Amino acid sequence: MTTLKALYTATATVKGGREGSVESSDGVLKHDLKMPKELGGPGGNGTNPEQLFAAGYGACYESALANIARKEGVKLQDVSVTSNVLIGKDESDGGFKLGVRLDVSLPGIERSQAEDLAKKAHEFCPYSKATRGNIEVELNIV
Repeated sequence: MTTLKALYTATATVKGGREGSVESSDGVLKHDLKMPKELGGPGGNGTNPEQLFAAGYGACYESALANIARKEGVKLQDVSVTSNVLIGKDESDGGFKLGVRLDVSLPGIERSQAEDLAKKAHEFCPYSKATRGNIEVELNIV
């Protein structure tokens, strides 16, 4: 990375892939990983990469949404973002691909304004920037 001047670097080490474990360099994040039954695994007590991605994307997107609302002078209350990370077959190569649906709840905000804020947050969010043009991301105002 020659152009990005990092303000923070998150580091996590995975051992054993989808049936292993993950731990952050500071030890705060430490989980067993289990392949979901829907993907042919045993399921059970453990997380998976899709859940971790959903958590990260949802948190980042909601922060971007708060930032945009603040810049536009819109007061938000009781906002929630449910990030749904879908994994399915990639017919082009027989592997898998991801998609995301962000269910955005903005109580007390008129629908057209909520849609506008959601789109602007999608343009601003680092996770949205990283996925743009790579996977489908649907914004859903609920």
